[in-house]
Amino acid sequence: MIACNRRLVYDRAMTPALILRLAPAIFVFIWSTGWIVAKYAAPHADPLTFLSVRYATAGLLVGAFALAAGARQPSSKREAVNMLLSGALMHAVYLGGVWWPISQGLPAGISALIAALQPLLTALLARPFSGETISLRRWVGVGLGFVGILIVLQPKFAATDVEQLSGLVVPLAVNVVAMVSVTFGTFHQKRFLGSPDLRTLAAWQYLGAFLVTLPVAFVLEPMRFDLVPETFYALAWAVLVLSIGAIALLLMMIRHGSVARTSALIYLIPPTAALQAYVMFGETLVLLQLLGMAVVAAGVYLATRS
Repeated sequence: MIACNRRLVYDRAMTPALILRLAPAIFVFIWSTGWIVAKYAAPHADPLTFLSVRYATAGLLVGAFALAAGARQPSSKREAVNMLLSGALMHAVYLGGVWWPISQGLPAGISALIAALQPLLTALLARPFSGETISLRRWVGVGLGFVGILIVLQPKFAATDVEQLSGLVVPLAVNVVAMVSVTFGTFHQKRFLGSPDLRTLAAWQYLGAFLVTLPVAFVLEPMRFDLVPETFYALAWAVLVLSIGAIALLLMMIRHGSVARTSALIYLIPPTAALQAYVMFGETLVLLQLLGMAVVAAGVYLATRS
């Protein structure tokens, strides 16, 4: 009996460590489905309107769960404001700044390349903003990961009309702002939101994201949201799997690990999304892209290895 009790205590103690070990792989797979959801929902809802409904639904669900579980609420107005600001940076500006440009005609390959600059920017800012020292091995991993992304996206670059990009200056700029926003949002959370209850944090973040996204959607869009099964399928996945599941993993990894190491996982998103698009939509996948995926994987391994 004593041995069984010791084993039970050991298993419970090991559970958080096991979750943290599996979190990166699960996060990459789930988060990469965001591009699939965006493509699936696009014919039935305007992007910012869809995101507004997503934030509202996720915030209500997580908030209700946090209250029912007795989760600790913000201890001060300052902490609440930091939570709202974190949500605006990491959700509203980031996702809105990716979905809206693509809806305006920005090629997905260009958007993915801009997103791939985040680990580089994070590594550059890690020391002044969070006191993290980036080792030579990690720098090599970050650089190698970026080279791999270029290889994976090369076929999309080849199909991009350069003249078309000249008319997409505003979407390009918005996409760059989105990449910078999520970078600073990650540093902001690491520095100012060290140990709040993750359920409470997520609920306040979605409130902040909703308060920013809804007015912009009202100004820029006709706020189309078709009441058809496809829209609700996409919304259910976006809320339950992405906004609750993936974000919970991301918040946990930021709390327990370095910002630079966590951001390097972003390199794995485009290759994983390309594999999913190949399976679900029959998009092309050539040998060069597979080689690029191997280079990305090697880079991420070097950048995230403890």
